[in-house]
Amino acid sequence: MKLEGSRILVTGGCGLIGSTTIDLLLKEHAPEKIVILDNLVRGSLQNVKDALQDPRVELVEGDIRDAAAVHKATDGMDAVIHMATLRVIACAAEPREALGVMCEGSYNVIEAAQAKGVKKICAASSASVYGLADLFPTAESHHPYNNRTWYGASKVMLEGLLRSFNDMYGLPYVALRYFNVYGPRMDLHGKYTEVLIRWMDRIDARQPPLILGDGSTTMDFVYIEDVARANILSLLSDVEDDVFNVASGVETSLNDLAASLLRVTGSNLQPEYGPERKVNPVSRRLADTDKAERMLGFKTTIDLDEGLTRLVEWWRANREQVT
Repeated sequence: MKLEGSRILVTGGCGLIGSTTIDLLLKEHAPEKIVILDNLVRGSLQNVKDALQDPRVELVEGDIRDAAAVHKATDGMDAVIHMATLRVIACAAEPREALGVMCEGSYNVIEAAQAKGVKKICAASSASVYGLADLFPTAESHHPYNNRTWYGASKVMLEGLLRSFNDMYGLPYVALRYFNVYGPRMDLHGKYTEVLIRWMDRIDARQPPLILGDGSTTMDFVYIEDVARANILSLLSDVEDDVFNVASGVETSLNDLAASLLRVTGSNLQPEYGPERKVNPVSRRLADTDKAERMLGFKTTIDLDEGLTRLVEWWRANREQVT
């Protein structure tokens, strides 16, 4: 679809991925209007401070669990970028709340998009749908039956809802299975912060980064600006009713990640090890990125060292801000 002159709703638009996508839309694609729907529980006004200076951007403080608010925000929109979500650990800690946000909330967004004649949805799915995959690199055709988390189950349901609304009503969508997203605007002060934020805090306090387990667990890290670009490519493309991995295709262990972060921060500390957490028992992640490159034209451009350097610079400048 054409983005120039379009009207776009971004749920969770004050969060890491949503706000970065909005910035890129404004910079490169000349939309007529962007409406942000966010309850500001995870998202931060600081993330959209600059975007809100643009008269094309409107912030609606609301919750995707409120069907009436979602329908109102979706009115007149050409596209929906559905980023509103909870974290893996938050879903495990508060499963009843996760049911409302991840399932009922996503249903409200999809239902409103269909009712209002939205031309396309870009929806945030996750590598969590694979659980501990049987095959590496893991392609989109891999089954979802190894997932053992509430979060992953809700993303499987999200994809299923999108497929069913496509078949029942012809609602176009693309779901993107994000792997390990990182970069500026990661949550610094929330209840469930990411491992990189905790490590930077410890390094700053001259404490070693704490690795849970032996450090052999691997992830596939993808920088936030690359993720934002994938979102936009999914809307620009003629592809619909499909899912794509969004990842670098590079496998990085926690030991290697800690070494890279220590190098970037100029620290001579050595990691400390503790008992492995049982909430998300996935010991390996590595995406097959061929499909996204072939069908969307998506390939990452920021490698891990460069991304970590940018993250550390942002963290040092913003760590005291809490709003």
